[in-house]
Amino acid sequence: MNAIPARLDHLVLATPDLATTVADFTRRTGVTPAPGGVHIGLGTRNHLVSLGGTAYLEIIGPDPEQPEPMGPRPFDVDTLATARTVTWAIGPPDLDAAVATARARGYDPGEIRPMSRRRPDGILLQWRLTDGDTQHPSGLVPFLIDWGTTPHPTASGLPATPLLSLTATAPDPDEIRPLLAALDADLPLTEGPVGLSFTLDTPRGPVVFG
Repeated sequence: MNAIPARLDHLVLATPDLATTVADFTRRTGVTPAPGGVHIGLGTRNHLVSLGGTAYLEIIGPDPEQPEPMGPRPFDVDTLATARTVTWAIGPPDLDAAVATARARGYDPGEIRPMSRRRPDGILLQWRLTDGDTQHPSGLVPFLIDWGTTPHPTASGLPATPLLSLTATAPDPDEIRPLLAALDADLPLTEGPVGLSFTLDTPRGPVVFG
């Protein structure tokens, strides 16, 4: 199995304190993540780093400049004590077909919903992704994303730290593997507490994030 999943779109590193986590990432890697933009109405913003090709790392946390959102912030950032890799996303060639296929194989990745984010330069990015209570709560099973005609985040010349590997642990790996297979997703998975871990190639050598 490859150390880097096919069709990887991005990894999600969620944090209760975005500024602190970005500073820590910069200190450990020698690379400063670029401001991504604001999720209007959701109370979050992000910073981004290219992982090579069309894959990237999203560091997401509360946006202190927005009012409190009506509901929970994405990726449960309000409940986190520290920064943590919470999930990952893949970009299938046909989002609707991938969802239908997964459901036919016994796994419902959730409803397809529209999302948007405004970049610092004012450009509005719009995409669709799977989201809902039917997704596996571990975060180990990726959500699906389709950027449509909007510019992909990696098209804006992000700072880069190439991804060397992505691995995961779960108390019962055999529960997770059929769900990954339903999405045609490959992820090295071993027994242990629920968690995602990735290793980056940085100017300061390989750095591991959990």
